[in-house]
Amino acid sequence: MDKMSREALMKQLQVQSFVIDDIKLYLDTHPTDRNALDYYKKFKKLRDETYREFTMRYGPISAENVYVEDSWAWVETPWPWERWS
Repeated sequence: MDKMSREALMKQLQVQSFVIDDIKLYLDTHPTDRNALDYYKKFKKLRDETYREFTMRYGPISAENVYVEDSWAWVETPWPWERWS
């Protein structure tokens, strides 16, 4: 993945998340559609890669992605919405 701005990377993450949510709704009614399953896997992989890239460069988006060692570091960094300004 090339170097993208924080905003561009977040937009890409939002688009990929939307695609995944949309295809999940379709799969709820068409669970054996091979093309849809492949499409889901493709975008899930892309989203996972984008998410990993974003959190490595800009920090966690949610508390579930905080690395925990000796303390709860989530409160020690700016909140996700504070990072955008």
